[in-house]
Order: sequence, then C-alpha cells, then structure tokens
Amino acid sequence: MFNSRNPIYRSPTGAVADGTRVHFKITLPRSLHCSAARLIIAPDAAAQEQVNGMFWCGMNGENDEWWECHFTPAKPGLYFYYFRLDTSLGVKTLTCGFGGEGKLEAGRFWQLTVYDRGFQTPDWLAGGVMYQIFPDRFFRSGQKKEGVPTDRKLHESWDEQPDWKPDAQGKITNTDYYGGDLKGVEEKLDYLKSLGVTCIYFNPIFEAHSNHRYNTADYSKIDPMLGTEEDFTHLCKAAKELGIHILLDGVFNHTGSDSVYFNRERRYPNDGAYNSQSSPYYPWYSFRRWPNDYECWWNFTTLPNVNERNPQYSQYINGTGGIIQRWIESGAAGWRLDVADELPDFFLENLRAAAKAQNSDALILGEVWEDASNKMAYGFRRRYLLGHQLDSVMNYPFRSAVLGFLTGANPADMMETILNILENYPPQVTRLLMNHIGTHDTERAMTVLAGEPARCRGREWQGAACLTKESRAYGLNRMRLASLMQFTLPGVPCIYYGDEAGMEGYRDPFNRACYPWGEEETELIAWYQTLGRLRAQCPALKEGEFIPVHAADGCMAYIRRGGGQSLLCAFNASEERRSISVSEEWRNATALIGPLPGEALVLQPKSCAALLLEEPAEKTNITQ
Repeated sequence: MFNSRNPIYRSPTGAVADGTRVHFKITLPRSLHCSAARLIIAPDAAAQEQVNGMFWCGMNGENDEWWECHFTPAKPGLYFYYFRLDTSLGVKTLTCGFGGEGKLEAGRFWQLTVYDRGFQTPDWLAGGVMYQIFPDRFFRSGQKKEGVPTDRKLHESWDEQPDWKPDAQGKITNTDYYGGDLKGVEEKLDYLKSLGVTCIYFNPIFEAHSNHRYNTADYSKIDPMLGTEEDFTHLCKAAKELGIHILLDGVFNHTGSDSVYFNRERRYPNDGAYNSQSSPYYPWYSFRRWPNDYECWWNFTTLPNVNERNPQYSQYINGTGGIIQRWIESGAAGWRLDVADELPDFFLENLRAAAKAQNSDALILGEVWEDASNKMAYGFRRRYLLGHQLDSVMNYPFRSAVLGFLTGANPADMMETILNILENYPPQVTRLLMNHIGTHDTERAMTVLAGEPARCRGREWQGAACLTKESRAYGLNRMRLASLMQFTLPGVPCIYYGDEAGMEGYRDPFNRACYPWGEEETELIAWYQTLGRLRAQCPALKEGEFIPVHAADGCMAYIRRGGGQSLLCAFNASEERRSISVSEEWRNATALIGPLPGEALVLQPKSCAALLLEEPAEKTNITQ
C-alpha cells in the first residue's frame, strides 16, 4: 500500500531540503471502498496536524487503486506523517510497519527529515578512512618532556596492563601513563598512510590530570606529557603532506576540578571558581552551595559542569580567537564534540559558526549514541542534523548492526537498523558518518566477536579474562567480516587504534591498552591495508547509493553504486554454507574478495565476498 523507501510511493525518498516538493502515492484494495484519503502531517512540536487531501488517480491492476498528493515542507525540522482513509469499514489509518511498509492499523508514524537548503559538509573526509588514537597508548618517541607534573605514574613497561584497582581511598584515579606522545604519532604516519588513513581522530590532547584527559585542565595548552604546541603544529603539517587531517576532541560540557578554571586541588597559583567567588571563572559553574556543592557530570565531583549559557565561557570557547578557532589555526581540521547531547542548541550553533569562520572546511562531528535525527535529550528534540549544528556524528547504530549481525542477531533486524539511519539522515551527513566498531568507551570489537560477554562482571574478572588461541583465531576471522562491512557501509570507517593489529579487551581501562608494536597480527593488518586500497579506488564507496540485496539465514548482502561502479558485498555469519541469489550480470564481475557467482553466490561459513562491476568494464588493481 505504501513504502517510504520506494520512489514509486514517495519521491524523493529520504531526507530532503526545505522547499522540496515531495510526492506521496498510496495503493489501496478496491474492497475497502475508500471514498476519501488524506495525508496527515504532524510537524514536530506543532499543536495541530496538517491535513492534505489526496486525489484518486486511477487503477493499479484490477483490484487496487491509486491515491496521490504533494507536500512541500516550508522550513527545516522533523515532519511525522501517516494516512487517514474513509472506507466502508469506517475511518482507517495507514501507518509505518517494518521496512517502511504501510499497514492498516494504529502504529508509529513515518519520519520526514527536512534540512536547511544551504546545508553543506566538508568534502575532504568523504571516501576516506579515520583512525582513532588514545594518545598515551599509541607510540612514544622517547623524547624528553618539560613541565610534566610529578604526581603522574609512568609505567616501566609498554606491555603492562593499565591500572584498574582503586587507591587507598577506594577511588579510580586514572593517573597511570605510558608516555605515548605527538612525536610518536608523527613517527608512525607512514604506517597510518599504509592503512589508507586520511583523518586521525585524537582523544583529548589538552592539559589534564588523568590519562584519558576528559577532565580538561587548560584548553589553551597541549598536555606536557604529549609534547608542545610546536609538536602539534609540526604533526599537522607532516600529516597534511600525506593527505591526513587531524580531528581534535572537544570536551566543553565540563572541565576538571583540577584545572586552572576550577582549581579545587590548588595546583594552579591563581584562584579558580572553587577558591574564590571573585574568580573570573566563578560564573562559569553552577554552585548550589559554594564551594563544595556544585553541579557535575553524572555526579562525578572531579568533573564540574560548565554553564554554557555564561557569555564569558561561550566567548572563551566560541568567540573570535577563542579555543575553537585557535586550534584550527594551529592545524586542526575540526572537532569531535564529547557528550554533544549535553551541549545546548545555541552553543552548538555558535561553535559551528566559529569553526566555519576560521575554515569553511572544518569538520564538526558529535558524540551521539542513538539516531541523531530524532534524538530527545533532557525533554527537548535535538536539531543536530538540520544544517546549523553538526556535520555528522559517531555512528553507534551501525556498530550495533555490524556486531549484532556477526554475533547471531536477526539479519533482517540489523539491515533495518542500517536502512532507518539512511532514511532519516541528510545525505551530506551520511557520507561523513564515523563508522566505528569500537572506541575508548566500548569493548574491543575482537572481544565482542570472540569473547565471553562481560555482562555485569566487574573489573577484576574483565582484567583477568583473555581470548584463548582458538577463540582468537575465531575472532580474527570475524574481524575480517566486520571490517569489510565497516569499510563498505555508507559513511567513513574509523579504526580504533590496534583493532587492525588484533587487540582485545573489555571495558575501560582494558580497551585502552598500548598498541602491540612488534607483536601485531600481521595478516589482519594486511587485510586492513587491502580495505584501505578498496576505499581509495572505489568511488561507489564515497557517496554511492546503498541497495539492500539479502538479509536472512545468517547472511547479509548489499550493493554500493556510484561513480560508474557497482560493488556487491556479501557476508555469511552462519556456521553453514549459504547461497545468495544475485542477478546474472555479477558473473562478469571482478572478484576482489571471495568467489564469483555461478547460478548463485556461494559463501562458505564465516566468509565474505566483494565483487566489482564497472561501466565500462575495467579491471582493478586491488588485491588481497
């Protein structure tokens, strides 16, 4: 009767720019004796629905009839819609079912995302590869550092496990370090280039008194253990020569209590908000009862919340010459925003404006764990993707789909997760999605794919658990499938440092161990290098369309089409051999990975395939 993803029923499909004329068409059984049909639009937060009459427009075969209308959204926002029908059985509603299909029963509405017509996102990341670095744990240059606080513990061995036991006061301090630094990253740029990396995303690099550095102490300084501002600028220049951009992590919802701004621990000579109500930083924070009762992030007293509405704070971060612009001027290509859910709309808009004023190609990417197009946070609908806040987001839904599919979830449900995101997000957002299968906040992908689920077990169990030789072999094979999906789904794959080397680990801090230089899984690295070449040489992966082919029986297949190419990607996550029906043209494809099809594409257990068709037919140099 209707399918929101099929242009026969809705054209154009997906998110649209404001002022776009959208054509709606439904087909109804004649047996309903429909005398009137209406498209009901419910603009987000609007008091009244908009009723749009539909016109009878002919028969669809002998037993069905067509009704149609147009709707033109006047401004950006979310528009939810369904259809109301006057029938011989009374008033019926046509609502959204699985797969975007219409169903004649009360249910959820379809979503139409409407973005600002002028919304543009940077071109430089499209078609590329990201690489996330937890800077203390990637590589250390061994160069001497100046001004490093003396209360930091430096591990003697790079191979030691990160500290996880509480101190004498029962606190986890995160004050153990390994000495990874910016010069160390610069030494490994050629390695990153061999993976096809075009963008490095750094976890925080500013002065802070924990190894994760999400408790910023001074936004204006590089942490002395990582190096200097000169080291950062030199790294940006060296990376740029290799076609690699640098993305910084901005933590602007809270600071550290041990910071120049709050100064609870009295590390800094000048008064912070905790020390004096006359401090210039006092208005930045919200005290219920000064000095010890204040708002903080998730009740962690070491992370006092900042009041983003304070004009002085907003100016410090987003003003002319402020933190956003200063580090872009020093070489950064943009910002990843920590806990974007907790940054107000106006602050995000000001931040974006500041970044784009400094460099129109600056990237603004937000940490959002859910569908960012319709996210509710603290009672408000967020407007991240409508053109005035974020360029794109971390793509946790795709992570759930990839890892879920490979660990036994229903392939149809996982495909639906992917298709929902593609339907709801503007295309200029989709092409820049940060497609990760693990980050510093999650278990390592290898552990998810091959390890025992941690469930509610604590750090002692997580720290002692490790993969057996057999489970590692199983996990390495699954990582090939997961990474091929990651590299071929719409968006940009982001490798969490060491995933390509076979690193494992449960939650923080075990997912933040040091890169195993000299002990890498070299065959897996070679596989990732193959995927990097695939990204570089296949224009269909830059922003080509996504066409679902199959999602059943432990298998998934899809086509990416664009730039004169079609790339068929197929996966068998089951323990049995499977056959997937594909059209005859694929027998003439180039098999980049796996077999060519005969009567069907045959996949062995836990295997994958990637087939390339070119127009005109050309061969490719990509090899395993």
